[in-house]
Amino acid sequence: MYAFNYERPSQQADVVALGKAGGTYMAGGQTLLASMKLRLASPEQVIDLAGVKELTGIRKDGNALVIGAMTRHVDVVESATVKSAIPALAELAGLIGDRQVRAMGTMGGSLANNDPAADYPAAVLGLGATIQTTERQISADDFFQGLFATALNDGELITSIRFPIPKRAGYVKFPQPASRFALIGVFVAQTDGGVRVAVTGGGSGVFRQKAMEAALAGNFASSAVVGVKTDEAEMSSDLHASSAYRAHLVGVMAGRAVAKALA
Repeated sequence: MYAFNYERPSQQADVVALGKAGGTYMAGGQTLLASMKLRLASPEQVIDLAGVKELTGIRKDGNALVIGAMTRHVDVVESATVKSAIPALAELAGLIGDRQVRAMGTMGGSLANNDPAADYPAAVLGLGATIQTTERQISADDFFQGLFATALNDGELITSIRFPIPKRAGYVKFPQPASRFALIGVFVAQTDGGVRVAVTGGGSGVFRQKAMEAALAGNFASSAVVGVKTDEAEMSSDLHASSAYRAHLVGVMAGRAVAKALA
């Protein structure tokens, strides 16, 4: 590690002021601290968000579920409100990493990092959620912009995520055994606005599988996605899985996610 300035403000306004001045936000630290140890990141000032209580919490607001950006994975897993409103979201959170990661990692930190194999982006895009920041509201369709890239401006801070409560939803992933990240994860949701299918782990970032959405709109059943292909050319290929295998997994995981939503 190297020398850097550490700040732990308790007020959101102070956090934003430090961020606008060039500081780097730290949520749960599950990615940032590891990157700093490996010298892949070298911020001069780290702003720890853990002291800002107004960034935490889970509440139902009408036909939506609102979750604070600093809410930890374990709190999503154990929340009776989440289990009642969107059980698939609680189940997804329980699949993230291991107990230690779930005890420290946060929803906002995961979304801001936008790892191409992370789980939360699939839920946010699959449910058509809205990301509330200190500056504006950003729809899920506009938020994710590719490999580790989002629509956030410098110093802009995620404060909460607003999830529309779906009629039914399901998430299934094929995990990489060591990291527990998704080789492929698929979140399927049937909402008042139609069906959404979001895929994580497949390429340069989470994306919607619109051919499957169209098939499921006419028949919300696992059989509807059988034979619906995912373009192999858009999938990543590495030592864990080939692009062809990942493309095949999208269909398999989508079918299982629909079955789980219907269960």
